[in-house]
Amino acid sequence: MKVAVVGATGMVGEVMLKVLAERNFPISELLLVASERSVGKKLEYQGDSYTVIGLEDAVAAQPDIAIFSAGGGTSLEWAPKFAEVGTTVIDNSSAWRMDPDKKLVVPEINANKLTAEDKIIANPNCSTIQLVMALNPLHKKYKMKRVVVSTYQSVSGTGVKAVQQLENEIAGVDGEMAYPYPISRNALPHCDVFLENGYTKEEMKLAREPQKILDDRTFSVSATAVRIPTAGGHSESVNVEFENDFDLAEVRELLNATPGVVVQDDPATNTYPMPIFAHDKDEVFVGRIRRDETQRNTLNMWIVSDNLRKGAATNAVQIAEYLVENNLVANTSEAVS
Repeated sequence: MKVAVVGATGMVGEVMLKVLAERNFPISELLLVASERSVGKKLEYQGDSYTVIGLEDAVAAQPDIAIFSAGGGTSLEWAPKFAEVGTTVIDNSSAWRMDPDKKLVVPEINANKLTAEDKIIANPNCSTIQLVMALNPLHKKYKMKRVVVSTYQSVSGTGVKAVQQLENEIAGVDGEMAYPYPISRNALPHCDVFLENGYTKEEMKLAREPQKILDDRTFSVSATAVRIPTAGGHSESVNVEFENDFDLAEVRELLNATPGVVVQDDPATNTYPMPIFAHDKDEVFVGRIRRDETQRNTLNMWIVSDNLRKGAATNAVQIAEYLVENNLVANTSEAVS
């Protein structure tokens, strides 16, 4: 495959390259693409040095696959230009997620809906991905009615500027602020911008994206998204009301049997998911599984995942793998093994 990574110099772009290498994705030609201010920079991939190119040059090269992590504005402008030359775009921004003509894909759940005609494919929000990975098998078995989720999100979800703010504050150094308040020793109930309804964009992504991914609008999601001073990994406290009753042992079995999900749930040994253990891993970890004793057919659980990996880069690469394995993307190279 001739593969373009758009936004290669960013935090997710760096992880994208790491994941592509780890998973031995078949690349015959790699294009590292970024904004004009980064053109000419040198980046390494598997021991080789690559020069960063601009978007126009990348389109002209007609890659088979372009994995975008460059912001919504860039995706809206450039994804269609890549699609026009036959490239399949996997986009990590929010630009195309709720477009009715674009698929919103978590491979373990709905990759089978992809076709060769899907030239722009949306990668869900990081918090959504880990949420639906745990909810999907339970929804199939017990049928969800309502989900209430509170997130505890890493500063890495905001970007390198936010990570630097946290590091500066810990070190007692004055620096540029990514947030309107300090993040060290703090918790900000403010992820993304506020909307007219009082929710943030992040919270509305959590409300809407699961319905599209699971292709079911009979359940509702209410979210509160909070930024906390962790460098990596998102956590979620999730309360799920089902139409049908459940058995806790069966819930654990269903989750354990789900590819990509790991149950860590043994209070006697203080075993539960935490961002520090999810770091640099691709799985979604679920624990604190217990019945809500205040309401019928309702479950509480705690979900943790590395937001830069399964929440972004790994999910996108998994989509690309599915496309290649099922011959759903053009292949202009004979170098693919």
